[in-house]
Amino acid sequence: MMSSPAAQSTKDYRRPERRIAWLTLAFGFAASLTMAVGISWRAGAGVLTGALLAWVNFYWLQHALDALVQLSKVQQGAGRPWISTWVYAKLFGRYALIALVTYVIVRRFALPVLSVLGGLCALGAATIAGSIYELIARPD
Repeated sequence: MMSSPAAQSTKDYRRPERRIAWLTLAFGFAASLTMAVGISWRAGAGVLTGALLAWVNFYWLQHALDALVQLSKVQQGAGRPWISTWVYAKLFGRYALIALVTYVIVRRFALPVLSVLGGLCALGAATIAGSIYELIARPD
């Protein structure tokens, strides 16, 4: 039985999204361990905190955008769309969460701000690595 083009398209982008999510955590943990051993435990904790914030950011963005895609599909039909307020909170609250947690971590626990910001870069590194993998593994 053949799957529909829409189902195949959904399947095609879910795999790279999962890869980016776990690579974000893997890069964050690896960098955190390296910083903890090479510099200080505070620097390692900062990188780990930043990587976890990057992962939450990606996860919330993914879920919010999935809900908005569903909204656009419903609007094409005759149905009345309903999107939870929580979806909008995830979409727009991601940056507020990152800013608040970073502020508290740096001020309260005296973690180096650069290590937290470096940990936030784990998402970018994971996206680049996942994209390179897609180019090499699936040269369509």
